[in-house]
Amino acid sequence: MRKLFKTVLLAVAAATLGACGGGGGSPGDTSLPYTISLKADTTVLPINLANETPGFNNYSGIGAYARYTTVLHVQAMEGGKPIQDGEKMFACNLSGGLKSGALYYLDGKDEHMVEVDDGKGGKIKVPGAYRNITLDSNAGGASFHFHAGDEAGPVQIRCAVTNPADKQVSSAIVNITVGANTGQVASVVGTIQAPRYLGTQGNKQNLPTSVGVSVDVKDDANQPIPNSANANVEVSIIPFGASAGARLLSGSQQGSAVKVKTINGIGQFAVSSGPSSGVILLQLTGDRADNDVTNGIQDAVKQLRVVTVHQFVGGLSDLSIRDTELSVVNGMQYTFALTGEGGEPPYKWSSSALPAGLTLSADGILSGTVAAPSGDYNVQFAIEDALGVVVKKNIKIKVTGNFDIDGCDGDLAKACELPAWKGVPVPAVPPAPAKPRDNYLHTLSLSVGDPSIPVVWTYTPTSPVPGLSFGADGVIQSTGDGTAGTYTFIVTATRGSIVIKRPVKITVS
Repeated sequence: MRKLFKTVLLAVAAATLGACGGGGGSPGDTSLPYTISLKADTTVLPINLANETPGFNNYSGIGAYARYTTVLHVQAMEGGKPIQDGEKMFACNLSGGLKSGALYYLDGKDEHMVEVDDGKGGKIKVPGAYRNITLDSNAGGASFHFHAGDEAGPVQIRCAVTNPADKQVSSAIVNITVGANTGQVASVVGTIQAPRYLGTQGNKQNLPTSVGVSVDVKDDANQPIPNSANANVEVSIIPFGASAGARLLSGSQQGSAVKVKTINGIGQFAVSSGPSSGVILLQLTGDRADNDVTNGIQDAVKQLRVVTVHQFVGGLSDLSIRDTELSVVNGMQYTFALTGEGGEPPYKWSSSALPAGLTLSADGILSGTVAAPSGDYNVQFAIEDALGVVVKKNIKIKVTGNFDIDGCDGDLAKACELPAWKGVPVPAVPPAPAKPRDNYLHTLSLSVGDPSIPVVWTYTPTSPVPGLSFGADGVIQSTGDGTAGTYTFIVTATRGSIVIKRPVKITVS
């Protein structure tokens, strides 16, 4: 029997608190106050009745619409700028709520793994579960994970950072709800049936050229979704890899897309291979709005799934990773399935640190919306086959496109310098009144993401410069006279799932 921490799947709303209860920073004798923020990628997550552990097999994990795991992001600023890198800078814990909640380091490092029974008389390493963790800082930020267990209810997570100058502690809290009984689609999970891979059409080993896939659709309380009068799951083959000639089959339907109706939350379809080896990338989609995909999809709930296709298996060739170099564009949704070959399928994937915004699933799907400084990132990917053979390969991920709020060019260590404002009245000789100075009008801009999605702008503090107003539409304008000085504050731009924070500076004279 596995002896694992029970965990809780959760959803998080962003929260930002200052030192000692939310005042904003260290009130000591330093002129560089600390502020900290904490947010999570999702706010509603289903309950994990089976206590699946993240990364335990190819059907759980953290990437590509992971079912029970959410990513939490913590960020700290010093005087409005990202704190320099440091070891064990952040302390985070489960400060209230469900007893079965657990935090995870899903980085693949040995010190964060534990051995458990694999149910077959052997052992397997899985990520360890923690109530408290410490995190290193990278450009003032770090990320970790929370994974759900078999209890429903609220969870509270707290992270803190200590200012070494005055020993004041700044903290941030997020509250999570697990397993809400909504009756709406919360997860769509495809399970590839044995042997979980295909042979190419006409292969010489008589490998199967079609395989069944079951679809499990559940609500936030992890209950089977109610039966629908119409098909409620849309399955499609994404043009990629070995998709040429591949088909989906469901009843009388066949082609690159089919619509499946679930009964008691379960549906079935099959995948047939084409002539090429590689990967078939599937997308399974439900509709949270009305549990019906025949009338258009209004609120999509998706999962990606991979079926590998082989010309031969059984050690006739060495295990290897086919991919060499990847390219992603800042602010654009990215999906890519890594391709392994040789060895004994099926495979399991892992990697070193990825550019911010990307995640890797255990079945090799790299996905997300990148928000990282442009440049080359050398990432080590590892593939493990069914016999436990592991091969590692360094692959360069090239990030292109500006990572930019208002001309900052992605330099997180440097505040964006907005136009200066001559906002202080010029003293006049009595009895004439002081002469007012220039009005101020500036509109912030964001260079990443879909331009059809509006940007929502927020500021910390909310009114950082006397005499200026700061709008949610990014417009900064004068409302009166200012006070001379240089003001540095945090601007947050939110466009869909993209959230970028930058320090900015305005000088008033």
